[in-house]
Amino acid sequence: MAGMQGTDFPGPATGSPCLFVEESEPYCLMLPSRCPVILVHGWNSHPGVWKSLGARLTEAGIPFRAFDHSAMRDMALPGISSALDTFIHDVRDGNGWTGPIDIVCHSMGTCIARYLVEVLDGDARTHAVRQLIGLAPPNNGSALAELFNDPVRGEAIINRLTGVFVPKGFDPGRDQLVQDVRPGSPVMQSLRTAGLRPDITYRVIVATNPAGIPGFFPWFGGKTWEIAGDGSYLPTLDGDGVVTHRESLLPGISLDVLQAPEGDEGHLPSPDQYCHVFLPKNPLVLDRILEYLVPAPSR
Repeated sequence: MAGMQGTDFPGPATGSPCLFVEESEPYCLMLPSRCPVILVHGWNSHPGVWKSLGARLTEAGIPFRAFDHSAMRDMALPGISSALDTFIHDVRDGNGWTGPIDIVCHSMGTCIARYLVEVLDGDARTHAVRQLIGLAPPNNGSALAELFNDPVRGEAIINRLTGVFVPKGFDPGRDQLVQDVRPGSPVMQSLRTAGLRPDITYRVIVATNPAGIPGFFPWFGGKTWEIAGDGSYLPTLDGDGVVTHRESLLPGISLDVLQAPEGDEGHLPSPDQYCHVFLPKNPLVLDRILEYLVPAPSR
């Protein structure tokens, strides 16, 4: 899940290192040790959320293309993963990408990418992927998606988040993507059964609000809802307002946790910039992504 929409990508600029955006042509040579990048946005979002990262990738000489599934809201997650499969093959064929790629995703976009490489392509492995980097991914399903469907609490939660994270008139029962990221859904079970691919390096970047600052995500008082072992809902500071650390965990993969500061510390982004909807724009998050994409000796 992702939330707020951003602005569209800027077009290519003359002299720019190496840029791939939708409806544009590649130009210049890719620098050594830089794998091309595929960007996958989350739910109720679009590729504009990657504008800041796109500028950083361009500066680093890393070619990229953004997958847009904003018009596929009526499709199930496996269908969107199939569309991503076609997109990546088309981009490879059209741009001569023959080696491994990196995939960077926000929120539910991580589940879309994982379903492709682990379930649809898990045996054949036609996609050579070096790294899959997920920002606040609901890898184990989303408590918020479950809450949306709760007959007692759902309406109040939706009303509180309308215009912030959910669109006006949102009906979770008619949103197949939301149904697919409920913890007990067939899609989540398929991901658990398939398991991680040993040929891919997984990275998971999340945020936390250790000081409990309400402004971190004011709609939930700075906390994030999670599902306890007994099925009850509990608020936690180990999350970004939408997705908890427990939901992002993958077997054997350490979480890369960025802590929101206790207040306005000047040199750091403000606490609200660590919440779920702003993570793809947080400069510290972008720094961490670039650390993974560009090996240290070649920076």
